[in-house]
Amino acid sequence: MAYQVLARKWRPRSFDTLVGQEHVVRALTHALTSGRLHHAYLFTGTRGVGKTTISRILAKSLNCVTGVTAKPCGECEACLAIDADRFPDYVEMDAASNRGVDDMASLLDKAVYAPVAGRYKVYMIDEVHMLTGHAFNAMLKTLEEPPAHVKFILATTDPQKIPVTVLSRCLQFNLKQMPPDRIVGHLTSLLEAEGVPFESQALRHIARGAEGSMRDALSLLDQAIAHGGGRVEESAVQDMLGAVGDEHLHALLAAVAAEDVAAMLAVADAMHARSLAFGPALQGLATLIHRAALFQFAPDAVTDEAERAALAPHAVAFDPEFLQLAYQIVVHGRDELPLAPDEYAGFTMTMLRLVAFRPEGSPGLGGGPSSSGPAKREARGRLAGGGERRVSPVQPPAGGSSAPAAAATTRDSLEPAPPVEVPTPAPVSAVGTDDSRAPPPVNSGPKQAEPLDGDWHTVLATLKLGGMVRQLAQNCEKLGFDDGLLRLRLADSQAHLLAMNRGTREKLQAELTARFGCPVRVAIEVGKVASETPAQREAVEHAARHQAAVAALAQDPFVQEIMERLDATLEEASVRSL
Repeated sequence: MAYQVLARKWRPRSFDTLVGQEHVVRALTHALTSGRLHHAYLFTGTRGVGKTTISRILAKSLNCVTGVTAKPCGECEACLAIDADRFPDYVEMDAASNRGVDDMASLLDKAVYAPVAGRYKVYMIDEVHMLTGHAFNAMLKTLEEPPAHVKFILATTDPQKIPVTVLSRCLQFNLKQMPPDRIVGHLTSLLEAEGVPFESQALRHIARGAEGSMRDALSLLDQAIAHGGGRVEESAVQDMLGAVGDEHLHALLAAVAAEDVAAMLAVADAMHARSLAFGPALQGLATLIHRAALFQFAPDAVTDEAERAALAPHAVAFDPEFLQLAYQIVVHGRDELPLAPDEYAGFTMTMLRLVAFRPEGSPGLGGGPSSSGPAKREARGRLAGGGERRVSPVQPPAGGSSAPAAAATTRDSLEPAPPVEVPTPAPVSAVGTDDSRAPPPVNSGPKQAEPLDGDWHTVLATLKLGGMVRQLAQNCEKLGFDDGLLRLRLADSQAHLLAMNRGTREKLQAELTARFGCPVRVAIEVGKVASETPAQREAVEHAARHQAAVAALAQDPFVQEIMERLDATLEEASVRSL
């Protein structure tokens, strides 16, 4: 017997064996049980989600010898003939190749005759959106008032192209794409029934490659079995699909966390050697970053234990703000891939961008709270050295005794100059030193940070803050500054700025320390703000500037003339102050 592909062999024969589309099954089951049958159904959805399968099950339910039922027997002549596509009263018409008005007229002429072998004549028109306008017009009257023994089932992947006059005459069902977990579960039970050895991770790659289509998943599974010699293994499926394995993506994120450019390029070279597509790699990396960000904010949303264990290191290594930026960088890098000199260059440039925009002092494997990563320090060191210097050749002296010294001088002059380091002055102890020669003592922290004793609005104007750190500082009021401790109070309405963004207080603390040259500690409490915060003051100033701009426009003669002649009004919300 000839081999039958899995997509045909395992096509569902009843509503009970149908995978997914529970909303459609529920509606059709209730209609068949109660006898409230519509004369025309429209099934919409992408390829391979079950439009034709549901139409065949519905045809069996209408023509089974046991009567109109939601559970056809599957053993009578009508059920077997419909499954074998040889039932005379079930007609499947492909509108892509029979799209003219003559084809539609021929079908409608036959509809008036009574069924030959069944209870109902069922006409299934696939890809109905391909019909011409005249063909649609020809079927309107029959579609609205068909004979009692005729049922129409229309299927399409593009319902927007169907005239509204046809849509209004049909009962419409939108079939959803299959989630990957449902596809994996169905493929698992199928392979167990077939007795084919498989790896679960390989099925996940197939489910992602199917993109919500169960038929595509079964076709890919057939190909994977042939490619693996009767086995479905992850490595073979990855080679077949050209998919990037999760180990590559996790290795890339780990290299970004450590700011290890060499390791990152090694992963890219390995992918290039295996001819893996970099576009899907960036897509998979964006998905991984999304899952890591989701794990940070909502850990309970990630239910798979293996995935939680894999995401935990990334959730700890990266700030939430950086993951948001990294997601944007990877998504835009994928969009810009066709514009790159080649895919390898576009991919590696995107990865280098992730390292370049990694904020200094962010948590991770490659740097502490007060230093940038090793990759950045190395690059800056090379730039600071200025590269190799061009020197004039050194003429050896007449005597031979100085030749080694001349050679050493020449060698030293050709080497790049090391970057000059400015030593940080250290406090000098007064014990055991001469007061006349000792440098003056360094001032204490609070005296060096005298500006912190003043207005908090003025202090913020001198700081270079951005993003969530600036929002946090602007929504705080200063309670006091004593012995290097700056006490702030955050408004109750802005408590999320402190709760959802870990590390913002430390970043504000580091900026104050760098600005005033002494250690500054920041303590933030949440409560009712008694004074005016910088954010509130900016809002008041912005409102005043906006009202002044609106008043200036209202008094402008040209604007007044336009309003008078055209009966126009001034939209104050559209006015922007300069």
